[in-house]
Amino acid sequence: MLPEHFVLITNSKGKIENIIEEKDAGENIQQLQGIITPGFINTHCHTELSHLKNTIQEKTGLVDFVLNIVNNRNANEENILQAIQNAEEEMLQNGIVAVGDICNTAFSLQQKKQNKIAYYNFIEVSGWLPQIAEKKNSEAVALAQKFSKLQQPCVIVPHAPYSVSENLWSLINQQFHHHTITIHNQETKAENDLFLNGTGSFISMYKQMNIAHNSFKPSTQNSLPSYFHQLCNAQNILLVHNTFTSITDIQFLQQQHFFSQTQIYFCLCPNANLYIENVLPNIELLRANHVQLTLGTDSLASNHSLNIVDEIKTILKHYPQIAITEVLQWATLNGAKALAMDNNLGSFEKGKTPGVVVLSNNYNAVKRLI
Repeated sequence: MLPEHFVLITNSKGKIENIIEEKDAGENIQQLQGIITPGFINTHCHTELSHLKNTIQEKTGLVDFVLNIVNNRNANEENILQAIQNAEEEMLQNGIVAVGDICNTAFSLQQKKQNKIAYYNFIEVSGWLPQIAEKKNSEAVALAQKFSKLQQPCVIVPHAPYSVSENLWSLINQQFHHHTITIHNQETKAENDLFLNGTGSFISMYKQMNIAHNSFKPSTQNSLPSYFHQLCNAQNILLVHNTFTSITDIQFLQQQHFFSQTQIYFCLCPNANLYIENVLPNIELLRANHVQLTLGTDSLASNHSLNIVDEIKTILKHYPQIAITEVLQWATLNGAKALAMDNNLGSFEKGKTPGVVVLSNNYNAVKRLI
């Protein structure tokens, strides 16, 4: 954090020209109260679920939440499109300049082609039954082509360890080269239970969804070490939620030498974790092991706002020992690096256009200047 006597200089479009001392800056300096920060990077969102705001009960657990999404995500197209537009406007007002957005449909394209926010579009694929792997992959490829035609950066990614079969993994993981790949990771204890011994609430979820799971064989390990080898082709790996990630999981990652050229990021979505499971990740464990952290909002189906500042406030409430400077780096530069957008976003460096946001000293207000 630079002291108050430094001045940020941009051109009219927000491109950073310099940071100099006030005595050298001349006249007409704009004085602002609060913290001047680059625009925020939301590394995990589902804008296409924005129409589900306030429709799903809180704190019922991930399995019930997933079932609610499956049963309620379809709606009138006009309502879906309007909710996506409203969601983007909310993010713009809250100082968000880039989003890692999970996409199962093309609904968000109409809004994204206006280029108000930079998006890294994760075309999400799931399919637990081996026999539907080719169909699911083909659908994802077709959807990705729609995004590519509009020059929207996109890549096909797995939904979660409990929803992707070995057959489907083998079809998608060759497409990971030179991309950031994201996956919902260890959001619930049941995920680890499934891989450890084939028990837990996901078994009942499969039954409710009439999905056979007899082809799955437990690995006798937590989910992360069970599937992580599938990501070896990725340039960046963005693990989302990590609510039940343990020290042994982190140590496992640290021992994966064949990932030496891959950057691994852990995305925290604390308000969504409280909304769904009413549990927070062990952020001190992650910090103590020097993992790279980013922030996300998840969707309005699992959150009351799309506001990175609300995520920051929740983290500082539960972990008051963490400095605001550190959390702001998670919200800006780390996120930009994870989405491979740090050449232009994430920090005040000459030539970048990262957005200029003012965060009030009590963190209760955010204003986007550029």
